[in-house]
Amino acid sequence: MTETHPQPFTDAYLPGPQSTKFYTRTYQPPSSSPPSAVVVFVHGFIDHVARYTDFHAALARSGLVVFAYDQRGFGRTALDEKGKERRDTGNRGYAKTSWREQLEDVEWMVKHAREQFGALPLFLMGHSMGGGLCIAFNTRTSAPPSASTVSLLSGVIACSPLLRQTTPASSVLKWVGGKASKVMPYMTIPAEVKAEQLSHNPAVVEAAKADSFVKYVGCLKGVSDMLEGGALLVTRDYKNWPVNLPLLIFHGTADEVTDPKASQEFIERVPAKDKTINLYPGAYHEPWHETVPEGVSDQMVREAAEWIKARSAEGEGSREDRAKL
Repeated sequence: MTETHPQPFTDAYLPGPQSTKFYTRTYQPPSSSPPSAVVVFVHGFIDHVARYTDFHAALARSGLVVFAYDQRGFGRTALDEKGKERRDTGNRGYAKTSWREQLEDVEWMVKHAREQFGALPLFLMGHSMGGGLCIAFNTRTSAPPSASTVSLLSGVIACSPLLRQTTPASSVLKWVGGKASKVMPYMTIPAEVKAEQLSHNPAVVEAAKADSFVKYVGCLKGVSDMLEGGALLVTRDYKNWPVNLPLLIFHGTADEVTDPKASQEFIERVPAKDKTINLYPGAYHEPWHETVPEGVSDQMVREAAEWIKARSAEGEGSREDRAKL
């Protein structure tokens, strides 16, 4: 993705659930282009929103408001500019989180976006772990989130969602990790994601390696929830998807982190009336950072924006119906 004039963003720390102060960024379309929709963005594991600047700026130039935040335990919500853990945000520690807390945080962000941006159509978008969370958000049978919050959404986009790892951990290791997470939920363990698996672009790889906001650890509870919850989305929880809630999945076919076949299985099974999967041949884990296939980063922005605008143009309709399971 070529970025010559980055779209300006405003950033702020917002007090959310459990008195945690979340680092947020808001990208607005050019003043000459009234926004057509709002996108609430959820980043991936050991990730942070500053890694998506070019992507979010491109979406904003296409006429969308993008509201993104560093998740509980990650990025500037958890670390200062020197990469040291901060306590002034109510942070428990780097990567120390759980699915329930993350879902509660997503719900808060969705409600905040509705209050902040009014009646604009609202879309939820996430990548990797964040993509799995965005899907899970709409398949829960009990809060969080509430059905009324789900009904606020006009559509969901998941990029390279963590439904299943491309090379899954052994069943024995997952069993041990699951048991240990109940005893020592916030104990941290090594959790490396190789930078070389993110993109074919050498500049992206080197930037990821040098990023002081990326720490290669996770907590037992967070990792266990992420892996077990993702797997259940494919085998069980897909049945709970609201039939009238549109879904779009992006995935590179050469992703070595999250399994594109799991995305295909999910899209085949999910009962959504409006569901699409766009596969990018040869692309790795972060298509918006990719150079393979040629032009894929711009293609992803274009396809995401067109999909959102098409569903925004359909009007409000009966949002309550989208929350029906």
